Amino acid sequence: MAAGQELEQVGGVPDPIWRRALAQPERAPELIALAAAERFGGPAERWVRLAGTGHSPTSLANTAYRKHVRMSRVEGFALGFGGIVTGAANLGGLAWVQARMVFYIAAAYGYDPRHPMRPAELLALWEVYDTPAEARQALDGLGKPMAQAMIESKLSKSGERRLSEKLMRYVGKRMIKRGAGRLVPLIGAPISAVQNGGSTKDLGRRALAYYGGQSGS
Repeated sequence: MAAGQELEQVGGVPDPIWRRALAQPERAPELIALAAAERFGGPAERWVRLAGTGHSPTSLANTAYRKHVRMSRVEGFALGFGGIVTGAANLGGLAWVQARMVFYIAAAYGYDPRHPMRPAELLALWEVYDTPAEARQALDGLGKPMAQAMIESKLSKSGERRLSEKLMRYVGKRMIKRGAGRLVPLIGAPISAVQNGGSTKDLGRRALAYYGGQSGS
């Protein structure tokens, strides 16, 4: 099986999780990270087992990286046509694609994608928390509450935008600086595609460096 197969279908954030994220935007990163671990751990493990023959860990990881960057562009272009109407859905879809990418990259490098540290590492790679250990404490209900951490790290600099948009902005810093154009119908489609791809590249490079520089576990 080619390494690129089984990487094409992503879907979106499950409806129950998305509804909870909209109702509790301060918990959106935690909810999405945990849901992604449950949804993508098994498929990532299966993909490595089926597609890994003849491929090095680096080759597999880079395949996952490139495919998910492309997926994020497609997702951004499609939802960008709706402008502000689909803005939150675009950010949620981007977070879901990026989460999947991180789990697949981790699996490619020999990390168990079902390990409870994977969603914590995702949160740290998103820069919601400084370290995976701090993120894991939050996921376990310990340490600094998620809402407090997000307010301290993001909201104080975000200006007057909808709370859900502020709290979803961890998926890409490029969108903070140039976010207005993506909210205009039609015009927002190409802008959204470029920004989605760029933020996914940034996250993917961090994931490649993080997992590629350590021994899998």
